[in-house]
Amino acid sequence: MEALRNIPVEFDLRELLQRFRVPSDSPDAADVEQLLARAREVVNAKAIYDVCYVEKRGRDTVEFGSAVFTSRVLAVNLDGVHRVFPFIATCGGELDDIPGLAGDPLREYWLDELRMLALRAASARVRDRIEEKYRPGKLSSMSPGSLEDWPITQQTQLFSVFGDVEAEIGVRLTDSFLMLPMKSVSGVYFPTEHSFASCQLCPRDDCPGRSAPYDPNLWEERYAEGSEGS
Repeated sequence: MEALRNIPVEFDLRELLQRFRVPSDSPDAADVEQLLARAREVVNAKAIYDVCYVEKRGRDTVEFGSAVFTSRVLAVNLDGVHRVFPFIATCGGELDDIPGLAGDPLREYWLDELRMLALRAASARVRDRIEEKYRPGKLSSMSPGSLEDWPITQQTQLFSVFGDVEAEIGVRLTDSFLMLPMKSVSGVYFPTEHSFASCQLCPRDDCPGRSAPYDPNLWEERYAEGSEGS
């Protein structure tokens, strides 16, 4: 298990002003610049990952890290895979401590965008670290809650792989299995010959986080009973 802390995060003032649609000569631009200065001082993006070996398999289950995960899609995706990389990445709670923003929707929006940039940096770094250290080849990932087939309640099992995640990187689970800080992500990377994204199995067409088009035939072709993935 390895924890990564103080992951570098780049906040580019010009790019953010464009994203926020704030003119560079406006009073709001000065406020954005001040927020960036504060954010750069405190941001501490973090991640944790481990290398685990598949211990047991079932039709709809797979065990690694002494935890049993129930998901037909995950089980099929890990068919023939022996080594997996569970991970958790976060923007870090330090950005929440910037003073003077409570009750200001515009500045809260700006800060939320900074949190997302920090999360992206943490997510990219943990993947890069796995690739640098273990040379697994092409990687895909899945996250609890990304599909009905792998419910968010399985966050508990994933967190159990790492022990005290809050002590390591400051992320904790709520009673409803959400992570705090909110801009955090968890899942498992696995080597694969064919790229996979959970979006391929999700028909929701209004999702702003979609990373791959929906494939209406993929379930029947790969994951249904009697399919090639069975």
